[in-house]
Amino acid sequence: MCKTEQIKHQDKTIDIQGHRGCRGLMPENTIPGFLYAIELGVNTLEMDVVVSKDHVVLVSHEPYFNEEITTKPDNTILLPEEGQKLNLYQLDFAEIQLYDVGLKPHPRFPSQKKLAATKPSLAEVIKTCDQKSESRIFYNIEIKRTEKGDGKVQPPLPEFADLVLNEIDKHGIKERTTVQCFDPEVLNYIYGKRKDIKTILLVENLASLTENLNKLNHKPYAYSPAYKLVNQSMVEELNKNKIRLVPWTVNDSLAVVTLLDMGVDGIISDYPDMVLKVIKNR
Repeated sequence: MCKTEQIKHQDKTIDIQGHRGCRGLMPENTIPGFLYAIELGVNTLEMDVVVSKDHVVLVSHEPYFNEEITTKPDNTILLPEEGQKLNLYQLDFAEIQLYDVGLKPHPRFPSQKKLAATKPSLAEVIKTCDQKSESRIFYNIEIKRTEKGDGKVQPPLPEFADLVLNEIDKHGIKERTTVQCFDPEVLNYIYGKRKDIKTILLVENLASLTENLNKLNHKPYAYSPAYKLVNQSMVEELNKNKIRLVPWTVNDSLAVVTLLDMGVDGIISDYPDMVLKVIKNR
């Protein structure tokens, strides 16, 4: 079993999150990727979830098969025009398991190890990773919902959120789980139903911090912007309001140093090994 250690910088404990496991090193959002991230020493596994036709919450960045990473059941590669037609919400989980998402070389991550892997259920991820992690790993679960996709590529909002919450409750991981989303409506629904769930607002727009926070009906546990949006005034304002700041996706060592010196609370990276090395070297 692997023990997660607390990583500190300037007396602040930094939450090192492996983006989609550790996408730069292993196939994204897969069991092998999550287990390797735990071995590296991350505190939190960041992942995305969608829903299958038979209502299984599964770990996948898109609600369809991405041609960048997918091999079809007949061992041929998935073509771009085929991918989005394979809507996961219209496929049973057993059908989804016939497609491989770990063998095809990734065009943007040449160092990624290639191995056979399928899209796992959230339940399988939690069960496997909890067994692997000696000190109990944390989970940052992103609900991949768009309003126009309701009933087409995902269940309607209440059903989608409830399915995810049910998994969190069933596996007893509430205290070490955050739910994040770009869609404030999702987080508002969760807060309205479950004030005991820690929420994180994901941001990639150019609106102000105040404008984005005002879209919520509650104070989130954390604010998670694209890392290039972070500035010192954002750090200070979030600190004042006791909202954690965890930028994404930071794959450059100089950016890691800059963000740490600004005073962020965590870093999400495809290369958590690099982030850990930077912090330990300082």
